[in-house]
Amino acid sequence: MPDLTLTKVAKSFGDNTVLHELDLHVRDGELFTLLGPSGCGKSTTLWSIAGLHSPDGGMIAFGDRVVFDGGKVDLPPERRNCGVVFQSYAVWPHLTVHDNVAYPLKLRKVGRRERAARVHEVLELVELDHLAGRHPHELSGGQQQRVALARALAHPPDLLLLDEPFSNLDAKLRERARLWLRRLQQRIGVTTVFVTHDQDEALSMSDRIVVMDQGRVRQIGTPEEIYQQPADLFVADFVGTVNVLGGRVVPGRDGVAHISLDGLGDPIAVPAVPGAADEVRLAVRPEQIVVHPTGVAGPGAVNVVTTQVLSQAFLGDHYRYVVGLGTAELVVRTAAPVDHDAELTLELPPAAFRVFPAG
Repeated sequence: MPDLTLTKVAKSFGDNTVLHELDLHVRDGELFTLLGPSGCGKSTTLWSIAGLHSPDGGMIAFGDRVVFDGGKVDLPPERRNCGVVFQSYAVWPHLTVHDNVAYPLKLRKVGRRERAARVHEVLELVELDHLAGRHPHELSGGQQQRVALARALAHPPDLLLLDEPFSNLDAKLRERARLWLRRLQQRIGVTTVFVTHDQDEALSMSDRIVVMDQGRVRQIGTPEEIYQQPADLFVADFVGTVNVLGGRVVPGRDGVAHISLDGLGDPIAVPAVPGAADEVRLAVRPEQIVVHPTGVAGPGAVNVVTTQVLSQAFLGDHYRYVVGLGTAELVVRTAAPVDHDAELTLELPPAAFRVFPAG
């Protein structure tokens, strides 16, 4: 399977610039996710790859094959050989499962015997060969999704493009579908571009993720890099749950900075950031805050504070507490139950903080 390269791809609709000279490289066989809020340009990027949108400029190449290059090359969708799965599945209600999957092969004038063999092969691949004679209205949402995927794979695609394919499934089915699709993608090794606004989908399925905002790239990295080492406050705030605290830098040394938070007596220690401005924003994940239910932190603990529980919620495998921290509120996640209105002793490990300039 080829890799995919986008070089300075730009797209506007009227006065609205949707893509700002986007540069991306998707490796051969990789599942690469476009993640971002609505309107960030991820679907426009996908449709530009598929040939359903013509960019205003830039270049798109599948391996060594250029499919778009400004005004010089613009291959139509049928010549790009992309398998596309839409959010709505777009299966034909009047055709059986077999005929839905066979349709792209029939368009390419594949012989009847070869066509039947390929349909059987891909239906086995998506575990629907026993339902080949049914119509879409006789299938569940998850099964219809698999029909759409089988149709996209019927004529072996150079690229598989997925536009929020799980958004119409309930939570349990969506989780199973993610696991199943990831295993299938790894098994067949097809280069895949996956569009979603769901962070769990992106983190659980991807080899790499690009976080987009207003037609620009904020960060590209593995799921671990995106979550644990966000490049800026937008990425930290968009991916997962994060506490954002405003503070002022108190000069420190030995690789440590101290941040004064409004309403908190002692400054807290964080990793020093060269060139940090006086006003900063601190980001810390709820699960990285250590709760000491006994009220006593161990020797060597840093940034220990005692605070009041303002609210709590039980979420099955953990408790979610909102506590006061100076004039701010902090979300804390822990398996330890604590009485409502009780005092809580917290440890805020310096390494848990990411420091960003204010604004």
